Amino acid sequence: MTANPLARRLLAEFVGTALLVTVVVGSGIAAASLSPDDVGLQLLENSTATVFGLGVLILLFGPVSGAHFNPVVSACDWLLGRKTSTGLSATDVLAYTVAQIAGAITGAILANAMFDLALFQISSKERITTGHVIGEIVATAGLVALIFALARSGRAALSAASVAAYIGSAYWFTSSTSFANPAVTIGRIFSDTFAGISPGCVPWFVAAQIVGGLIGTGLIVALYPDAGQTADDVVVPHNQSKAIAPHDN
Repeated sequence: MTANPLARRLLAEFVGTALLVTVVVGSGIAAASLSPDDVGLQLLENSTATVFGLGVLILLFGPVSGAHFNPVVSACDWLLGRKTSTGLSATDVLAYTVAQIAGAITGAILANAMFDLALFQISSKERITTGHVIGEIVATAGLVALIFALARSGRAALSAASVAAYIGSAYWFTSSTSFANPAVTIGRIFSDTFAGISPGCVPWFVAAQIVGGLIGTGLIVALYPDAGQTADDVVVPHNQSKAIAPHDN
């Protein structure tokens, strides 16, 4: 099977991650404005928008790049697929990561612009506690395990709904509100709003996300030893032959 050209995949990862952060930050700004005295309602509004937005973005960009939007997912894709020569190469992982981080920063700036805020901001929102770190480990481990389990069991087509549902629930059952994504975490530095995170908290969040990714990958290897064979289908299948197949019928 032939992969889509790298330039096309990087564009999808850049734009998809940018729009994801725009959804997260933009809905956070709107929530704080609409419900200024109710943090619980703000979180409900923010998480609801993120669930629907993420699901749509996976459907839109998944057939091109897999809709990773997340350096941890891309790295785990390489890690699991390297023995079977599936999934991303190490070079692709680096390129995906750069595109994802650049997209995330762009998305935060776009959200600021839409709400007539200063374009370039640095968040002052402190989020770091031991509980937040544990929450990020749990959130990321669960996300990685879900994504690769769906691919391995032939249910990658359910990723848009399943991944969005997981992130939506993790907003509420984790203390960190489930960033679970280094690129999104970095992007959220650049909006001093409800959804922001201060720069000093970011290294802790990213470290926790990496640990969570490794735990999730280890769980998948234990449950599905041959999971690497389906790395090309993470988060959803993204190659030319599969993309054009429906038009051949």
